[in-house]
Amino acid sequence: MAGIVVGVDGSPNSERALDWALAHAAALDAPLAVIAVHEVSKSYWGDIPVVGPADQPIADKLQRAAEEMTQRAVSRLGDAKPASVQVRAVSGFVVKELIDSSIDADMLVIGSRRRSGLAQLVLGSVGHELVEHAKCPLVLVPHKS
Repeated sequence: MAGIVVGVDGSPNSERALDWALAHAAALDAPLAVIAVHEVSKSYWGDIPVVGPADQPIADKLQRAAEEMTQRAVSRLGDAKPASVQVRAVSGFVVKELIDSSIDADMLVIGSRRRSGLAQLVLGSVGHELVEHAKCPLVLVPHKS
């Protein structure tokens, strides 16, 4: 999907990333895809996600939470709106799902983790992996100081 993709996990940092992505998509009249990922276990035989029937209710709950978070963010935006907003929740590996979503995107947006001291110099594992492997420009929205 061409446009902006933003990963959310319900945290205040991902909410800031969502606000930023919505405002940027509205300014560019671009579509926005909001993605929430239910992290699942890795198969014993390799990097294969283990998704079972018990994961579907969790993904459904995550979908509703992401939709509610997005609606709140859209209401804070005012009159400016992106071309479209699509919300989806999936079960899988967070990094892989975001990298896959970045293939056709113009930009990928995530919130950064709050770190202090020396740890501020180090990205979280998701951010680090996305810096290395995202297929489009990546925006890391900083936590609120």
